[in-house]
Amino acid sequence: MVRCGPSVNGPRPVRVGSLCEVPQIPEKIHELSVGQLSARSGAAVSALHFYESKGLISSRRTAGNQRRYTRDTLRRVAFVRAAQRVGIPLATIREALAELPEERTPTREDWARLSEAWRAELDERIRQLNRLRDHLTDCIGCGCLSLSSCVLSNPDDAIGRRLAGSRLLPEAGRP
Repeated sequence: MVRCGPSVNGPRPVRVGSLCEVPQIPEKIHELSVGQLSARSGAAVSALHFYESKGLISSRRTAGNQRRYTRDTLRRVAFVRAAQRVGIPLATIREALAELPEERTPTREDWARLSEAWRAELDERIRQLNRLRDHLTDCIGCGCLSLSSCVLSNPDDAIGRRLAGSRLLPEAGRP
């Protein structure tokens, strides 16, 4: 949800009738303040500071020590947020962004190349989630995770040949 009204961190979307309108940045402005970047990207100022601390985006400092971001940072922030939504780790996102050209808005081809590299990882994650979903009934049906082959605590029954149940007792403590 987009909040409307004034902000100490820069321009917030303003209410126009029943809608909130994102403030437009004039074309002649080539750098954005953190508040402007926040308003345009939808990311909180604290998230932008975090992204910068992790090397996902960068800024320069003015003489007054204020951050200024180039306009292409808007696309980078959008890319980071989209990648996070599908579960891509920040380290992987940082590596992908390092391959993009500096000071140029990434093209559709740039994004296609980067996202293609993640397809296999996402497909594997989907397979794992489907498997978990398919076996979740067995786990819930047990109620106490004490099945001799627990698909959550003991996937692929790696320990089930020696012991039953989801908790392992020390060798000396077993009767």
